[in-house]
Amino acid sequence: MSSHKNLNTLTAAGLLISLGIVYGDIGTSPLYTLKAIFNSVKGNGGDITPDVVLGSLSCIIWTLTLQTTIKYVVVTLRADNKGEGGIFSLYSLVRKKARWLVIPAIVGGCAMLADGIITPSITVTSAVEGLQVKFPQVQVIPIVLAIIVLLFVIQQFGTNLVGKLFGPIMFLWFSVLGVLGGIFVLQDLSILKALSPYYAVHLLVTNPMALVILGGVFLCTTGAEALYSDLGHCGRKNIRISWIFVKATLIINYLGQGVWMMHHSGNYDKVNPFFEIVPDNYVVAIVILATMAAVIASQAMITGSFTLISEAVRLNLWPKIKINYPSDQKGQLYVPSINWLLFIGCVIIVLTLRESEKMEGAYGLAINLTFLMTTVLVATYMRRKKIPVYIIAIFVVVYGVIELTFLVGNVAKFLHGGWVTVLIGSLLFSVMWTWYAARKIKNRFVKYVEIEDYFPIISELSEDISVPKYSSQLVYLTSANFKTEIESKIIYSIIQKEPKRADIYWLVHVDVMDEPYTTDYKVEFLIPGKLIRIDFRLGFRIEQRVNLLYRKVVEELVKNGEVDITSQYTSLNRHKIAGDFRFVLLEKHLSKFNKLGFYERSIMDYYFVLKRLSLSEERSFGLDSSYVDVEKVPLIFVTPDDIELNRLPV
Repeated sequence: MSSHKNLNTLTAAGLLISLGIVYGDIGTSPLYTLKAIFNSVKGNGGDITPDVVLGSLSCIIWTLTLQTTIKYVVVTLRADNKGEGGIFSLYSLVRKKARWLVIPAIVGGCAMLADGIITPSITVTSAVEGLQVKFPQVQVIPIVLAIIVLLFVIQQFGTNLVGKLFGPIMFLWFSVLGVLGGIFVLQDLSILKALSPYYAVHLLVTNPMALVILGGVFLCTTGAEALYSDLGHCGRKNIRISWIFVKATLIINYLGQGVWMMHHSGNYDKVNPFFEIVPDNYVVAIVILATMAAVIASQAMITGSFTLISEAVRLNLWPKIKINYPSDQKGQLYVPSINWLLFIGCVIIVLTLRESEKMEGAYGLAINLTFLMTTVLVATYMRRKKIPVYIIAIFVVVYGVIELTFLVGNVAKFLHGGWVTVLIGSLLFSVMWTWYAARKIKNRFVKYVEIEDYFPIISELSEDISVPKYSSQLVYLTSANFKTEIESKIIYSIIQKEPKRADIYWLVHVDVMDEPYTTDYKVEFLIPGKLIRIDFRLGFRIEQRVNLLYRKVVEELVKNGEVDITSQYTSLNRHKIAGDFRFVLLEKHLSKFNKLGFYERSIMDYYFVLKRLSLSEERSFGLDSSYVDVEKVPLIFVTPDDIELNRLPV
C-alpha cells in the first residue's frame, strides 16, 4: 500500500524501478514516431524539406515539454489519491463534484484499455520490423505473434521475477538511445535549431500538411498517462527525477534521427530513421534490445489494464469478474478475462493491420482521448483544491487547444487504423456505461422502509418455535446507506417469503470509499442480541472479500463479549458449539410486466446479458455457495392496482 510518506522519497532503487515500470511506452516511441511523420508526408504527396524536419522535431520537443513534462510531471502528479494515481483514482477524488464526471472517467478508462490492446501490437511490430534492415526477406508477423503469445501466457504466473530485470534493461535502452542519437547530433550541430519553438510554429502556420504531421508528432508522448497511473508504485519524486534522464535521451535520439533525415531527405523511401542511425554491425543487437523494451512497455500497459479494471469493478463501472493474486508483491494482480480479451485484441490488430505504419492511427487516437478526459478531471480537481480560477482557465484553454488540435490530426487517420480505436473503445464504453446506468435504474426501483417498524416482529419471529429455524446466524447484504432503513425486499424475505427464524439477523453493507486503501468498519446493535448491522468502508483498491471480512468482525465481537453465536439447540448449546451461518442474496430479475421505456429496457436487457457472463454475487463477494441461498426477486413489482378489469354481469 502506498502512502504520502513514500510518495516523495527519492532512492536509487526507486529511480531504477520507475525506469522499468513507467517509461516503457514513451521510451519505445522513437521506434515509430519520426517514421510515422515522414511516411505520412510522403504518402500525401509532400516533400521532406529541412523546414519539415526541423519543424517536426521542434513539435516533438515542445510536445514532450508541454504535454508530458508540464501537464503530467508537474501538474497531474500533484493529484494523488492517498498516494495513488490513474484516471479512476482521479475520478474518485472528484466524483462528488458532479454526476456527469463519470462520462470522462469512463471514456478515459476505455481509451486506456484500448491502448492496452494497441501498445503490444505496435511496439513489438515496430521493434521486430528492424530485422528487415539487415534481412529484407524475414517474415515479421509470425515472430510478433510468437512474442505476444508468450507475453500473455506468462501473465498468470506473475511478473515478480522478470520484473526485477525491467529497470536495468530500460536504463540500458535509454542509454543506447542517447548514444545513437548523440553520434549523429555531433556530426551536424545545426540540428539543435529544432530546440527553438519558432520552427514548430512556422511549420504549423505555413505547411498545408500540418495536421497530418501532428497526427504523427502525437505518438512521441504516448505513455505520458503511465507516469500518473504508476504514481503509487514509484512515488512522485522518483518519477520526476528519472524523467529528466529519460527526456534528455529521447530528445537526443530524435535529433540524431533528424540529422540522418536532413542528409537523406532527397532519396527518402519509407524507411525507419531509427534503424538507419544504427551501425550495420549492431542492428540485430539493437532489434533484440528494442524488442525487450517493447515487451516491457507492453507489460506495463497490461498490468495497468488489470489495475484499471479491478478499480472499475469496485466503482461499479464493470461487471464483477475473477481477479487473481499470482504473487505476494503488493499491487500485483491478474485478471484472466481481461488478459485474454487483450490477447485476442492484439492478435486481431496484428493480423488485420499487419504493419506498424497502419497501427499508428489507432494508437494516437486512443492516447489522445485519454489525455482529453484527464484534462477535464484535473481541471475539476483544481477547482476542488481552490486553485485560482484564472489558473484553471489557462490550464483548460492551453491543453484543450493542444489536445483538440492533436485530435483533429488523429481523426484524419480514421481510415488508416483509427477506426480500430473507435470500434474497441465503443465496445468497452457500452459495457461500462450499461453497468453504470443499469445500477442507477435499479436503485430507482429499490423501495426502502423504516426498519424500526419491524423491530417487534423480528424479535418475536426469532423466539417463535412454531416456525422452523432457518439458521442460527442469518446474513443479508443490504444497499441501504442509513441504519434506519432497509430494503422492503429483505423484510419480505424474512417475514413473508418462507418466514425465516434465526437466533441473530445480520445486515452487512459495503461502502466503496474515495480513498484507495481504507479498511474501516462500524457495528450497530439495532436489536441487542437479535439484529446487528455491520458497515464496511473499503477503498476502491481493496478486494471485497465479504465472507472473510464478516467472519473477522464476528470473531472480534465474540472475543469482546459483545455477541454470543453459540448454537441455541439444547444439545449443541451444552457443548458450546457455534451455530451455523447462512447468507441470503436477493437476485433481481426484470419482470416482463414493466413500465420501462425503450432506452432503459435496452440498457437492462444488455445488463442482464453481461450479468450472466460475469461472476455470480456469491463468488464476487467471496462466499461459499454451500451456505448461500439465492432468492430471485423482480426488479419491479407489478401490483393489482396496475391492472384494470371489467366484471361482466352473470
